[in-house]
Amino acid sequence: MLRELERIRARIAALQAEELGLLARADAIAAEQTARVPSSAGREREMPLREMAAEVGTVLRRSDRVIQDRLHDATVLVTGFPATVAALRSGAIDTSHVRLIQDAGARITDPDARARFEQAALVVCERETPGRAKPIIAMIAQKLHPVPLAERHAEAAAGRRVWVRDLDDGMAELAAVLPAALAYAIRDRLTQHAREVIAARRATADPVAEEPADTVSAATDARTADQVRADALTDLLLTGHATTPVSSSSTPAGQAITAHVQIIIPVDTLTGEGTAPAELIGYGPIDPDTARRLAATADLWERVFTSPTTGAVQHVDTYRPNRAQRRHLDARDEHCRFPGCRRPVYYCDHDHTLDHARGGPTDVCNLANLCVRHHTLKHASAWTVTQKPHGILEWTSPTGRIHLDIPRRVLEFTALTATEDPPPF
Repeated sequence: MLRELERIRARIAALQAEELGLLARADAIAAEQTARVPSSAGREREMPLREMAAEVGTVLRRSDRVIQDRLHDATVLVTGFPATVAALRSGAIDTSHVRLIQDAGARITDPDARARFEQAALVVCERETPGRAKPIIAMIAQKLHPVPLAERHAEAAAGRRVWVRDLDDGMAELAAVLPAALAYAIRDRLTQHAREVIAARRATADPVAEEPADTVSAATDARTADQVRADALTDLLLTGHATTPVSSSSTPAGQAITAHVQIIIPVDTLTGEGTAPAELIGYGPIDPDTARRLAATADLWERVFTSPTTGAVQHVDTYRPNRAQRRHLDARDEHCRFPGCRRPVYYCDHDHTLDHARGGPTDVCNLANLCVRHHTLKHASAWTVTQKPHGILEWTSPTGRIHLDIPRRVLEFTALTATEDPPPF
């Protein structure tokens, strides 16, 4: 059954690549017809593409406006990302990976830089799920982009805004475009507010009962965590103040909530000597100035040392005493280490790869973060795992298939080095 699924998936991917080629060909035919229209013809120059989109749309039973966009996207992929289309045709990736590569690489206009990015991105996509691949590909795109992130971020930040979109049933959607570090900090603060409300409600309703984290029922308050977050946002915005001193004085002492922001900053960027982007965990690359500003106010720094030859995390230390092994594992893993899982490390267990009861050492080479779901799967099913050098986990499925789970930084390093020319010896 698994072999048949693989075969069908590869056939579907090959057909999707063939469809891209046909759509790009249709776009090229329309472009040739447009070129024969006199340049002064105005609206007449739009007709060849609109006619082609209408023709294709009737065949595919899609709107001609939708098809016009698809024709353009197909041309961009076929001409600008040929290796990606080839990987799709071979079944090495799927269309979700293709969209990731196209979205991240579209901002790289330099052909050589884009080719290097595409090569590195494919190394990642051929090994990871789209969800896990997305932040890695975003970071690779930032590192290989010829224009420094600080310049691009300054231009993008100028477009920050807030807007409201009307919905049905007396509802509306409040949305904002903000610097990523601020947006994630806002969400984290709302989550902390929600946890405090839910914990207080739980203790009042039934001090003994254990309720699910995302939904707590009580006689007086049955709001979900999402609903509490939304209500907390409303309360904070409508009862807060525009200036920090006034807002601070209105908050009772001991009730202020501080957002938790985790950022990885290259040391040269931290000191101001380099321009490499920092990384906001859970989002992706952020500009150096924002990273340095946040680092300057941090209560705790952790230094992560990586191998210059493999990218693997080698050592972690901090200025405050802590459990070094846990810091090392959390820095190395970032999320659950079962293939495809993205559950953050603070929701995971530090699991012994070889059971401690069977002599497995409590050492970073025998520990990995696993969420409850996959921790249980490892111990209660026929799935097995062994740990290889550089924190690579080799999972074996019940049918004997081997699945490698590579630490994110090792995979990113491998992808970037794949873009470099081999030494002349």
